[in-house]
Amino acid sequence: MPRPVHFEIQASDVGAVRTFYEDVFGWTFEKFGDVDYWVINTGDEPTGVNGGLLPRNSPAPKPGDGVNAYVAVIGVGDCQEYFDRAISAGGTEAMPVTAMPGVGVLAYVKDPDGNLFGIIEPEPRSG
Repeated sequence: MPRPVHFEIQASDVGAVRTFYEDVFGWTFEKFGDVDYWVINTGDEPTGVNGGLLPRNSPAPKPGDGVNAYVAVIGVGDCQEYFDRAISAGGTEAMPVTAMPGVGVLAYVKDPDGNLFGIIEPEPRSG
């Protein structure tokens, strides 16, 4: 079955958005050739997806805009900790840290350029 294998973040200020994700999640970025594109390495675990960062070619989302694209959700060990890191690094709350029975603890944040992402602390699987 087809699965997502890559994600992209578009940014008005690539440097600021890069710093945000480095500070919050510890992701690393590597320039791709001579184009305005950076490969994002999210870690060495086999279950993750890596991505790319590139300059935005249209205006950033306005505050209050609804979700208008796929939203990446990042799995973490402590949702509140990473939510607090994101807010401290310049992100804004889109949905507070919320317990989702049968799923885990979930929050949504907008990065400094208005890109929406989720943070989830999955419930342990039984069995």
